[in-house]
Amino acid sequence: MTSTVVGLEIPSAGPVFAVALGVHVIGGVWSVVTGALAATARKRPGRHPRAGRFYVWGIAVMFATATVMATIRWRQDAHLFAIAVVAVGLAAIGWYARPTRRPTRINWHAVGMGGSYIALLTGFYVDNGPQLPLWKLLPHWMYWVLPVTVGTPLVLLALRRYRAGISTRPRADARSDEPARSPQQHG
Repeated sequence: MTSTVVGLEIPSAGPVFAVALGVHVIGGVWSVVTGALAATARKRPGRHPRAGRFYVWGIAVMFATATVMATIRWRQDAHLFAIAVVAVGLAAIGWYARPTRRPTRINWHAVGMGGSYIALLTGFYVDNGPQLPLWKLLPHWMYWVLPVTVGTPLVLLALRRYRAGISTRPRADARSDEPARSPQQHG
């Protein structure tokens, strides 16, 4: 049995499921926004680490609520639970590998956090793609492949920009005469 909300079919699996789903949706929107803010911010103190912390908390909420929903409807939601495990696992790797003075940790950080964001979007499209305009015209396997196909080059581009010092430089400011420093010069 299902009901329709904003054009999306919502499973009717009792009040615990409904509350978990509501919190899950809020956590998902929170994670998409804060993840995008962290990804587009300059990689230095300020917006990037603050948005990253908020993103990790959002992913934790997503994982907790996905666990509740999968427990209630295992046969229907086991694959979504697996995606949630991947998303929270990659976020944990990215969080614990936050950049330090060891240059290789940036790779783990970017791949963990970027991969977590890709898993987040994959879960959304796998679950909701068949109900979304235009997306419903795609074959089901594309819901699994498109986020990875688009996200992976973006993570690699971010790593390249970081190594070149592009994403760490302060924005041009007429009041500042100090030259931009590369990531290796920070610290």
